[in-house]
Amino acid sequence: MINYMDIALKEAKAAADRGEVPVGCVIVDAKTGEVLAQTGNRTEELHDPTAHAELLAIRQASAKRASTRLPDCDLYVTLEPCAMCATAISFARIRRLYFGAYDPKMGGVDHGPKTYSQPTCHHAPEVYGGMGESAAAEILKAFFRGKR
Repeated sequence: MINYMDIALKEAKAAADRGEVPVGCVIVDAKTGEVLAQTGNRTEELHDPTAHAELLAIRQASAKRASTRLPDCDLYVTLEPCAMCATAISFARIRRLYFGAYDPKMGGVDHGPKTYSQPTCHHAPEVYGGMGESAAAEILKAFFRGKR
C-alpha cells in the first residue's frame, strides 16, 4: 500500500533543498489511488506568494482532470493549510484533507479562521490532522534551525 504522506514528506524535503519553506503536497484519486499531483512550496523560486504546495498541486490535478472540481480526490500535505490554501481546497471540493504538523500561528483549519467551521464555507472536506506529524514537524524545525 502506498503511503501518500511519505510522498508529501519527500516533496517537503525537496522544497527545503531548494531553500523553500518545507511543505509538500500530494493529490490522489481516491477511487484508483493514482497520484494526480505532487509538489512542494515554490514561493521563492517563482517569486509568487501564492505558490504554496497545496495551490500548486490543485492546479496540477485540475489541469490533469480538465476540471475545477476534484470531489473524488484526497489531499495530503505536511503542514496544516493556511487560510488561503484551506479556502482553495474548499473551492476545489476536495473529498478529504490529511495534514501532518499543526500550525498554531498560520493554520487555517484547526487554528486561526477555522475555515471549514464558518457558515460561509460552501464545502468542507473530511479533515484528518496529525498524520505523520512528528516527521513533518522535524523537517520544519530543521529547516528553520538552519536559517537562524
